[in-house]
Amino acid sequence: MVVGIIISAVVSLAIGGVASYFISTKMLEKKLGNAKNVAEKTIKDAEEKASSIKKEAILEAKEEALKMKVDSENECKERRAEVQKMESRILEKEAALDKKSDILDQKVQAIDDAKAELENKKQELENSKQELVKEKENIAKELERVAGLSREEAKKQVVDSIIDDARKDAGNIVRDIENEAREEGEKKARDIITLAIQKCATDQTADVTVTTVTLPTDEMKGRIIGREGRNIRAIENATGVDLIVDDTPDAVTLSSFDPIRREVARLTLEKLITDGRIHPARVEDIVAKVQKDIEQTIKDAGENASFEAGVFNLHPELIKILGRLKYRTSYGQNVLKHSLETCYIAGLLAGELGANVQIAKRGGLLHDIGKALDFEMEGTHVSIGVDVAKKYKESPEVIHCIEAHHGGVEYKSIEAMLVQVADAISSARPGARRESLDAYVKRLEKLEEIANSFKGVDTSFAIQAGREIRIAVKPEEVDDASMVILAKEIARKIESELEYPGQIKVNIIRETRATDVAS
Repeated sequence: MVVGIIISAVVSLAIGGVASYFISTKMLEKKLGNAKNVAEKTIKDAEEKASSIKKEAILEAKEEALKMKVDSENECKERRAEVQKMESRILEKEAALDKKSDILDQKVQAIDDAKAELENKKQELENSKQELVKEKENIAKELERVAGLSREEAKKQVVDSIIDDARKDAGNIVRDIENEAREEGEKKARDIITLAIQKCATDQTADVTVTTVTLPTDEMKGRIIGREGRNIRAIENATGVDLIVDDTPDAVTLSSFDPIRREVARLTLEKLITDGRIHPARVEDIVAKVQKDIEQTIKDAGENASFEAGVFNLHPELIKILGRLKYRTSYGQNVLKHSLETCYIAGLLAGELGANVQIAKRGGLLHDIGKALDFEMEGTHVSIGVDVAKKYKESPEVIHCIEAHHGGVEYKSIEAMLVQVADAISSARPGARRESLDAYVKRLEKLEEIANSFKGVDTSFAIQAGREIRIAVKPEEVDDASMVILAKEIARKIESELEYPGQIKVNIIRETRATDVAS
């Protein structure tokens, strides 16, 4: 029974497996058929799409080829047009060249004709020259016979006469040219200089090497001197200034060639007088405080001067040195104000003449920088200024302005010349400087000596404070035409041998007198 069930189960499983196999086979065949249909459809679609793409590519290629053909034809047309234009220009140039060639041939022919005519005239002149030589010889022989003079004597008379006439003519021409040039030059120079100095009129400082301090009473002199002179010695030792206590009522004089030391001593003395406590320890404290204040004042003065002048980027040490000029004077003129004035004038002149304004202003501001240190260093203020400018990396153009502002070297730039001119204008303006009596007298004597050294001068007088020299000449030796040349020669010699501010006018007077006696 059990065996039958097992057999039945096995048979059932076998039948089920066979049935399942056939069913799976049928389904697989159906799927393969569907896949084949899909593949065939896909291939067909691909072939149709490829054909469409091929047709589109062919159309695009044809359109591109057509476009390239059109572009090529257009380019050929343009090139052909350009070639035609070039051919036209070449033909026009050839025609112009042919025309010029014809003109040149005509000019060459005209030159040849003129040359031939010149040769004929040259020959005629040569013949005339020979005739004139013969005529001259005949006239010379006749003159020798009539005048009883030798040939050389007659020639000398003729030459002297010609020289005199030439001098007179030259004098008249020079006078006319000078008058015309002077009128134009003075007008232009007046305009430029007036524009340059119309805003420049600085004050001057009268103190040179001494300063007077006013005292409240004469009793203060004894307190300043102190017991056995200890106070006055302490002040002199601390400041480096000599105190002069004399019979001058209510005043003490400070003497020193260093203006900054003199200013320190003045301020120290004023503070001591105000404070009332005068003894060596107090003197040292006040001097130290005043020196510190002076240093700050110097720095502020340098910065203010740089700002007012419009000159920036100066080295800090150079600004301090510039500020020291606040206490420096030259011939009674404050050097810092003189430097600012020179800076302004040089800048304005440079602007009028088209030069470098900044170089001119910077050179004008720093041109006397050496005067701030000439009490401490050896050498002239020019050489000291050049060394200081080089030390603090100023430009070569500015250094040259400093070096050349007194004409010690040859001018290499217009800015250096303008700084020299501005320095002279600032120094020579009325009231700017004082001149010592000895130097003034020597300059007048030298001026008259130069004038009297010329032949034909009778007397000379320096007038107008040495700004004019009036010369009387001998009328029998100097005529009217020669006066112009003589004035010019005297002026040139004054320029080369004499140093002076401003200008000196040379005025020559010729007077002819006729005298007779009635008896």
